[in-house]
Amino acid sequence: MPSPCPPSPERSAELRRRFAEEARAERPDLAELCLLVAAEADGTLDEDGMDAAQVELDRLAGLLPYRPGGPRAWAVALREVLGDRCGFHGSGADYRRLESSLLHAVLRRRRGLPILLSVVWMEVARRAGAPVYGVALPGHFVVGFGTAEEQVLADPFDGGRVLTGADAELLVVGATGAPLDPSMLVPATPLEVVARILNNIRAWAAARPERSDVALWAVELSLLLPSHPARLRYERAQVLVQRGDFLGGAAELEAYAQVVDAVDASAAERLRGQAVAARARLN
Repeated sequence: MPSPCPPSPERSAELRRRFAEEARAERPDLAELCLLVAAEADGTLDEDGMDAAQVELDRLAGLLPYRPGGPRAWAVALREVLGDRCGFHGSGADYRRLESSLLHAVLRRRRGLPILLSVVWMEVARRAGAPVYGVALPGHFVVGFGTAEEQVLADPFDGGRVLTGADAELLVVGATGAPLDPSMLVPATPLEVVARILNNIRAWAAARPERSDVALWAVELSLLLPSHPARLRYERAQVLVQRGDFLGGAAELEAYAQVVDAVDASAAERLRGQAVAARARLN
């Protein structure tokens, strides 16, 4: 898609305030968090657009049959409505598009990355009363229905195909070369889902140096999550330097050096050297 205009500084500040507040809520709203990420990416996504996305999720939930049965029946019902009838799915080309990580765009295009399509599945199913959750398999996000004892997995990227145990094993082996471990099948929390979405966006931007604007807001939203790797501070510093904000990047490097100093003094010293080098680029 053409590069959307960013939100105004005032709008961005308000989006980030709401994102941080929602991320710290007792029960974070996954759809709301995803739409706040999307609004940071696309300045044309206003409050009416965000409301419209929530209404569309409600509408899709209304297409599902009333309590179709156990976990497998729910998985089949979601596949028939979202995959077969509405055409939600993904392809390799979707990995090259930023909009594949933006919920409002995925709802409009009915295409996206596995994790965003899984968000659609989860939010629609949740509204209809299904026992649904995300499952963060290595390299490929899917959805699960039911308890661990009766768990049924479905792959929204493949139109909601219901997976056998062998199918799930193949997905994991294909991504990691290692066998499927039961620990990989535990439900992902909303904040884990959002963190993975932001990781995907940062990876997309890292492969496109001309989109350092995306890299910056994605790492800054990641830093607003209650739990995040300290190394994100270093990533933010690198993006700031890349964008020509040498003073801001140097300050971030020095702040990160203070964190690192307690565990690795030599690494902290290297970081301070990078801060000096960043400031020198002003001359």
